[in-house]
Amino acid sequence: MKRRRSTPARTTRRRFVAGAAASALAAPVLFGGAGADAAQADLEAAIRKITKGAQPKGDRVKVDAPPLAETGTAVPVTVTVDSPMTERDRVVAIHILLEQNPEPEAGRFALGPRCGKAEIATRVRMLAPQHVYGLAEMSDGSFWIGSIHVEVTLAACVEIDVR
Repeated sequence: MKRRRSTPARTTRRRFVAGAAASALAAPVLFGGAGADAAQADLEAAIRKITKGAQPKGDRVKVDAPPLAETGTAVPVTVTVDSPMTERDRVVAIHILLEQNPEPEAGRFALGPRCGKAEIATRVRMLAPQHVYGLAEMSDGSFWIGSIHVEVTLAACVEIDVR
C-alpha cells in the first residue's frame, strides 16, 4: 500500500467563500458592540454640537424613507416638519443625521423666511442598517427630532482597493 504525502491545504473557491461567509457572520458579534457604542457617541456629540446642548423634543418632525434599501448608495429621505412657516414661527434649518455612518451629519438645509413648506427631500449614502434622524432648528431656538429605521442590504460607504 502506497502512502500519500501530506500536501498543504489548497485554497479553493469553495473554501474561500465559506471562510468569507463565516467572517461576515462573526464580525458583528466580535466587533459590533464597540463600534455601535462609538457610533452612538458620535451621533450624540453631533446632536449636542448642533443644538448647543439643548434637548430636542419629539412630535413635529416626520422622517420618511424606504424601510428596506437594496443598496446604500442613494437612499431617498424626506423630512417634513409641522410648522406654520410664518415670520415669527418657522423652521430655520433641517439636519439629517445617520447613526452608523463615519460622519453622522449627512446634510444641513437652511430654510428662508419665504419658504412655504418645511420639507426637504434628498438622497443619502448609508453604511449599514440604521436610524435616519431629522433634526429641525426653529426660529425660537427650540429643536425637534424624528427618526425612521432603514435596513440596507449592501453598504455604500465601503472603500475598496482595486490595485
